[in-house]
Amino acid sequence: MTRTIPDMGSFPRSVAVAATEGMLHFELSLAYEVFGSAPAALPGPWYDVTVCGTDAVRVGRFLLEPDCGLDRLAHAGTVIVPALADVDQDPPAELVEAVRAAHESGARVVSLCTGAFVLAAAGLLDGLSATTHWAHTDDLAARYPRVKVDPDVLYVDNGSVLTSAGKAAAMDLCLHLVRRDHGPAVANVVARRLVVPPHRAGGQAQFVTTPVPAQDGHPLAELLPWVMRRLDQPLTVEDLARQANMSSRHLARHFRSITGTTPLQWLLTQRIRRAQELLEATDDSIDTIASAAGMGTATTLRRHFHRAIGVPPDAYRRTFRA
Repeated sequence: MTRTIPDMGSFPRSVAVAATEGMLHFELSLAYEVFGSAPAALPGPWYDVTVCGTDAVRVGRFLLEPDCGLDRLAHAGTVIVPALADVDQDPPAELVEAVRAAHESGARVVSLCTGAFVLAAAGLLDGLSATTHWAHTDDLAARYPRVKVDPDVLYVDNGSVLTSAGKAAAMDLCLHLVRRDHGPAVANVVARRLVVPPHRAGGQAQFVTTPVPAQDGHPLAELLPWVMRRLDQPLTVEDLARQANMSSRHLARHFRSITGTTPLQWLLTQRIRRAQELLEATDDSIDTIASAAGMGTATTLRRHFHRAIGVPPDAYRRTFRA
């Protein structure tokens, strides 16, 4: 699940990525890859990306030479603050001040993962909803009690201040910005180039427990693809247990261990994702999509979809269709 408000206007073309000692290279590189590489046949201008820091800085295990100083953040349309490796210490004061100055100058300020601690230290999150990596949400809430920390979402969009959860959710937020600035068609092209989904449903709570392993050795390796091919059918827990050749109790234990949720909740999530795909890629009616996603009726689809995604299917289609 994500929380968002409507776009505030034409897109800020200049993007400044903050780089200071102690930042993690994954989120910094991810942001540079998304905003620094224009998709082919783009019908308009793309972003101009600058890396801003103080002299040479060590980012992860790499030594990075920034393009300019942190004072340039105040001249950017969008400021990206990547993750901090150590959140037990206060963020660098010069970074906090530069981010605050950039926001006061009208920049859109975006934190990735634990970069939210910088925004919180700058006072930009006071009174707002925000998120960070699930392992640090309690710490963020304790240290900055004026921030409304939401541990269950992938990202939060407050218009000019945005925060993301950990790691892969940083990609979700970056693609969300592309979608806001350039529309869903361009965001889909960027996502396809990066081989990632253009939009993921659900919140980061689903990633707290053990994810589905990439290898084929886990007990549900054959069952999960079997279910995905039959989402349009009225499957029950008993059907899944019978196909997996195990009792419903054993099935539930394996699902909890491998996916972090129950068989029915996992099945519902897959049905909603299928509905999202069809809403984005087809002109099928809501009734047709409800049937294809195994929801039965449009009423059932609307109820579950709205509860999971936060908007009804029609609104979702208008947002994510070019």
